Amino acid sequence: MKHIGAYEAKTHLPKLLDRVSRGERITITKHGTPVARLVPVAPERGRDPCQVVAELRRFRAGRKLRPGTIEKMKQEGRR
Repeated sequence: MKHIGAYEAKTHLPKLLDRVSRGERITITKHGTPVARLVPVAPERGRDPCQVVAELRRFRAGRKLRPGTIEKMKQEGRR
C-alpha cells in the first residue's frame, strides 16, 4: 500500500483515482499520520437467484388466476 501526503493527493486526485480503479490501495497522510484510505469499491452483487425464486413461490402460494385473466392481461398489454 502506498502512502501519499494530503497536498499531493489533492493535487493528483484524478491520477490516484485511476490507480485505485486498477486495484491499488492508497493511504493519505497528514503530517505523516494516516488519515484516509482510497480503496477500490467492491462490485455490487445482485440478489441471490435462489432467494428471489423462493420469494416468488411464497408470494404465489394460495393465489390463483380466474379464468380469462391471462387473456385480459394480454389485451391490456397490447394497447
